[in-house]
Amino acid sequence: MKKILKYIFIILITIYVVHIFIVQQGTLNSYTTESKEYQSQIESAKEEQEELNQTIQDLNSTEYIEDEAREKLDMYLPNERVYIDITK
Repeated sequence: MKKILKYIFIILITIYVVHIFIVQQGTLNSYTTESKEYQSQIESAKEEQEELNQTIQDLNSTEYIEDEAREKLDMYLPNERVYIDITK
């Protein structure tokens, strides 16, 4: 009788340990997926930051200021020829 209880106890503990491993593996997989998502968000944020830094550097250049004045304000340099496309 003692041997049977001992075997049942060992089997129950083994089942419990296997169950814990399965649950932990699922949790680990979900954490890995979240980690990959966060890494991709970090990469896109770094790319956006680089673009913004480049824009900041370009803000003081004469070419950038002239381009913005032409595009947004319809301003042109004196003696500059402007061609208007009437098909648009």
